[in-house]
Amino acid sequence: MLWLEIVGWTGSVLVVVSLMQARVWRFRVMNLVGSVIATAYNAVIEIWPFAAMNAAIALINVYWLWRLNRERGDAAVYAVVEVAPDDAYLHHVLAVHADDVARFRTVPVAADAAPAADELAFLVVRGDETVGVVLVRPAGDGSGVVVLDWVTPRFRDFTPGEFVYRHSDVFAAQGLDRLVVPTTPPNARAYLDRVGFRPLPDGSWERPVAA
Repeated sequence: MLWLEIVGWTGSVLVVVSLMQARVWRFRVMNLVGSVIATAYNAVIEIWPFAAMNAAIALINVYWLWRLNRERGDAAVYAVVEVAPDDAYLHHVLAVHADDVARFRTVPVAADAAPAADELAFLVVRGDETVGVVLVRPAGDGSGVVVLDWVTPRFRDFTPGEFVYRHSDVFAAQGLDRLVVPTTPPNARAYLDRVGFRPLPDGSWERPVAA
């Protein structure tokens, strides 16, 4: 039947397209939907080995989505490492991802610009994998300007940058009482709201630093 063939092809296409996704969460969701459709299709036409295989894949995806969601805000999974602005590894990460990093800078700088000497620099790591970089520049009036809050594409559906803002004592120790994001990076409004920033009339975002 034509409609059944369409369902079968839809499941196959979703599975294939999911393998092209860089984002972990998006990959799992698309692969889950595709494998569920493929399971149903193969069960209807009674190809049981493929039905069983796709059912197993669907269960694996359910497990990983549950685990990823549970770990989303787990401080035991993500760690924040403060580094010097001239740290060689920090410069390597920024250079390797220069084009992508440039899209998320809130203060325009040259694409190959190194962090300023007075900036606070943080690496967000998951195990031994670097998943994000946050740069904050003291403005001299008690404000810290968030120059960069960047996450690797694999973890862009999560909010690992929030772990930097949780440790606000590091900002208070620098004499900062608020953090400011001067411009909104692409699709960042929901993220900024989640990590405690609030929009200001001029289009910037502000977050108080707890003493």
